[in-house]
Amino acid sequence: MSSYEIRFTRTAVKDIDKLTPKLKNKLREICINTIAQNPHCGKKLVGDLDGFYSFRLTFKDRIVYTVDEKNKVVFIHRAKTHYGD
Repeated sequence: MSSYEIRFTRTAVKDIDKLTPKLKNKLREICINTIAQNPHCGKKLVGDLDGFYSFRLTFKDRIVYTVDEKNKVVFIHRAKTHYGD
């Protein structure tokens, strides 16, 4: 299975700036070793976030992303909580 390219939205970059160095490393590892290899491993979201996937970063924080199958790109939309912070 070929690896997907990972891209970050502006909102995700702002979220990442707020993370601790330890969480930034964890996010990097998850993106490279898990999501880029198998983007459908995350939980499929429903409702307003239908079409998005979620992967746990911490107990509270989630990586929220979409997958562009045609171009083999994963777009990271959020990297912090989506539970009304």
